[in-house]
Amino acid sequence: MTLRQKIEQEIRQQGPIPFSRYMEMCLYDSELGFYSREVEQFGKAGDFYTSSDVHAVFGRLLARQFEEMWRALGSPQQVEILELGPGRGLFAQDVLDWSEKKFPDFFHALHYSLVERSPAMSRKLSTALDARFAANKASLAALPGRTLAPDVPTIVFANEFFDALPVEIVSAKGELRIGYQEGRWAEVWVPPSGPTQDFLDRYGVRPDGSERIEVPLMAQHQMTQVASGIARGFLLIVDYGYTREEQLAGRHRGTLCAFRQHSMSANPYEAPGEQDITAHVNFTALSAAGNAQGLTMQSLRTQSQFLIGIGEHNQFADAFEECRLPQERAKVALQLKHLITPAGLGENFHVLLGSKGVDAERAAGLSGLSFGKNLPSHK
Repeated sequence: MTLRQKIEQEIRQQGPIPFSRYMEMCLYDSELGFYSREVEQFGKAGDFYTSSDVHAVFGRLLARQFEEMWRALGSPQQVEILELGPGRGLFAQDVLDWSEKKFPDFFHALHYSLVERSPAMSRKLSTALDARFAANKASLAALPGRTLAPDVPTIVFANEFFDALPVEIVSAKGELRIGYQEGRWAEVWVPPSGPTQDFLDRYGVRPDGSERIEVPLMAQHQMTQVASGIARGFLLIVDYGYTREEQLAGRHRGTLCAFRQHSMSANPYEAPGEQDITAHVNFTALSAAGNAQGLTMQSLRTQSQFLIGIGEHNQFADAFEECRLPQERAKVALQLKHLITPAGLGENFHVLLGSKGVDAERAAGLSGLSFGKNLPSHK
């Protein structure tokens, strides 16, 4: 049975399904979903790139930031990094390798937990990080559980995690359902649910004309769950997205798209299970959910601002340390440029950081926040 047939079967049995259910099956079906396939989704051979695919310096810079967070927590004997949606494990490997080399005290205290719901991806992670797993420096975890004791400080990291969570779709016609009519899928519109209307009133905008707006109810639920699980520590989110102010100004009003072999499509129905489906992140809503769970949320930064803040004090030596020849430095400079400039990923991605149980001055003084100190808070 193909995934298309599996979806059609569910529609026949239950009636029209929410778009979020369709998206969940396309991405996370245990056998046929995009993230469950035994093929490569990441990098040149896959469907999209992440920052860790560009150069190890992304993980190295974040290792430097994590070590600084650990010191802001008082250099505890144990600290847990909990990464949501770790992909191939490249970022985790870079963080562990660089921490072991540059920050031995932090590395000694560190345990790295990877939260991955796909059995296929979990197997890949176990293989990629087998030495770290064997040394008990890394392990697989499942939300809301953690590997270490609940009172151990934690740093939750989510890079391109929230954009891949299923969303609802609304238009002036109502809330979208996927039905089945005359041998094919059909879009059916129903009155918006109470949670959907409440979200739009608090954090989004009402669609006009032919607009279609995403409502990330699952992202809000996940953010609430993750933030409530932090007794003391940090939450760091890196993703592409927007604020409510930007939506009110007419931008980011309909961001759902699909990716297949590095090509973008606006058609989420084209190849169920064979293409990634994403929607930009509503940072205003995520920040509010974090605040509601006791996190102190910092002003939103671009990835460019955040990485420059971390790297400028040593002129990005983390990137160039292993370069021996001029041409090697030139290649790395181009990769670094892709991470931090507007033409690359630097302005497309944003960083949202929150803390709980951390001295306010020490949290606000992290090097990643040092660029653009006078930025207004996004609420």
